[in-house]
Amino acid sequence: MSAHSTTIPTPRSRPLILASTSRYRRELLSRLGVPFDAVSPLVDETPQPGETPADLALRLAIAKARDVAQRHPQAVVIGSDQVADLHGEPLGKPGTHERAVIQLQRMRGQTVIFQTALAVVCRETGFELSDIAVVRVVFRDLSDTEIENYLRAEQPYDCAGSAKSEGLGIALLERIDNDDPTALVGLPLIRTCRMIRAAGVPLL
Repeated sequence: MSAHSTTIPTPRSRPLILASTSRYRRELLSRLGVPFDAVSPLVDETPQPGETPADLALRLAIAKARDVAQRHPQAVVIGSDQVADLHGEPLGKPGTHERAVIQLQRMRGQTVIFQTALAVVCRETGFELSDIAVVRVVFRDLSDTEIENYLRAEQPYDCAGSAKSEGLGIALLERIDNDDPTALVGLPLIRTCRMIRAAGVPLL
């Protein structure tokens, strides 16, 4: 009688997918040295009535991961979303120069909380984990000229809060308080490492 063995896929064989086409998140995830694909999630990002910025970010991160996981059930899928929180009001990506000017004028001299949510989902194994990284950013009391000069130089119209802290946007700030340094850029890598390891993706 011959023994029959069933081959069980190793964790390393499980695909890793980033549910985002953001170049910032792709660059951050690539730092881990783990092969991954990027897939655009099909999610309506419209805030719901009465939804707090933290709730909005977490809901969208989970929805993005679940949407891509449904199409790629064997993969470990990472979803993330960031919402700038100005006194409880969500500020998203400005999209245009004019909206970016308004955002930065409102944020000057203020403490803005950047809510960066993360979700990791594997449909095949039933794995789902989510978390949120909170980053408190104190903006300088910027002049209108500084705002215009910054926006013309960096054009951060695809960034929540109209500033790239990893670039010239750092000159807009007085202080950053966080426990996950890459969270402000768009993907909290300390949490990402912890969560994808828990999902079965080996690192190092």
